[in-house]
Order: sequence, then structure tokens, then C-alpha cells
Amino acid sequence: MVEVASARNRHARSLFAPLGPSYDRTATLLSFGQDPRWRRFLVSRLRAGPDERVLDVATGTGAVAIELTRRTGCSVVGLDQSPEMLAVARERVARTELADRIELVEGNAEALPFPDASFDGLTFTYLLRYVNDPAATLHELTRVVRPGGSIASLEFAVPPRPIPRALWELWVRVGLPTAGRVLSPGWHEVGCFLGPSISSFYERLGLEAILRLWHEAGVEDVRARLLSLGGGVVIWGRRR
Repeated sequence: MVEVASARNRHARSLFAPLGPSYDRTATLLSFGQDPRWRRFLVSRLRAGPDERVLDVATGTGAVAIELTRRTGCSVVGLDQSPEMLAVARERVARTELADRIELVEGNAEALPFPDASFDGLTFTYLLRYVNDPAATLHELTRVVRPGGSIASLEFAVPPRPIPRALWELWVRVGLPTAGRVLSPGWHEVGCFLGPSISSFYERLGLEAILRLWHEAGVEDVRARLLSLGGGVVIWGRRR
């Protein structure tokens, strides 16, 4: 199992590492503008104030970390396993007025380098498909949040209704690979990867099972909102 996890993490890192400079612009384009809207909704679900400290896991290019600080005034530690993505995030943060409130660190979501209850809140984005054990990872994420602190996540989802599901299947099977091929070899690889990756994850763990894992990890008042006809899902709750 360890080898499987290592292969999955290595593949995710190698897949996205070269795409950092174009990631936000292209993700917006390929999601028809939905990705930034999803991230804003994610941030709106987190309860945090100016004197609080939030951990943003899988921070990537720092989009959620920046939005969190702008919206709430909190300080943010953004963690990602990819030094290439973090380099882009550092450049992006440096262009804002928020550099004194955002710290970026390299690390792994499955073994966070922080003490128990060291953050007032936590966000994570597009993470659970890339870890070997989602249940253990959720326990690890919850561990570093103080009791009563809020936790929120954004993940891709599979639309539950027939017509949106058919349109989603057409886009991820044909549209994404074709659009990726036009953009670059790297984005073509991502376009071919995303649909099967999302589908296989939800075949293993549907939304109800994921919500159950949140409860088992020590999160209460768990809620979920499907977005864009079910193409994305934001889940949030409060550390017990």
C-alpha cells in the first residue's frame, strides 16, 4: 500500500508541477469560469477572523490562501507537496499587499509538520483523490485544528442527475483531452487524466461515504453543497 501511495503522489506532482505558471488561467478556462467561483464559495464557508490562523492544504498557486486573507483578515499557512507550485504561489503572494500574513511551506497532507490543535481553521482543495487513505488523511487534517475550529474543502464531483452527468461525461472524455491538446502536451495529459481519476474516486467513495469519513474524523455539523450541476462539491464542518 505504501508503494501505491508513493506512486500516486509522485504522479500528481509530476503531472501538475510544470503547469504552475499557467495553472490558474487554464483551470478557469477549462472549467468555464467555475473553478474561481468554487474557490470563493469554499472560502465563504470557513469561519475565521483577523486574529486567527488558518492552514490551507494543497495550496497550489496560493489562490485560496490569498482569498482567505483578503476576505477574513486571518493569517494563513499554505502547504503543498510541490516546490514548483509553491514557487508560483510565492510570486503571486509577493504581488499582493498580503505577504506579511501568508506563509508558504512544503509538506505532505498525510503527515502534517504541525502540533495538535495549532490552527483555528483549515481548508483543502482537490486533495483526497491523491492520497492513499482518505480516512487517515482526514484524521490528520482534523488533528491540527483546535476544537470548535472550522474545516472546509473543495473537490471535483460527478453530477448525480442523468442529463448533467451525460454532459459531464462528454466533456471529460472528449472536451478536456481535446482542449488540452490545443494548449500544450502537459495540459493534454491532465485532460486525459482528470475524468477517469474523478470517476474512479467516486466509484470507490461516493459523497455519502465521504461525509461519513468527515464525521469519523471528528468533524461535526458537516454540510455539503454541490456546485455547477454537481461538477464540484464544497464540504464544511466544525472540529468536535
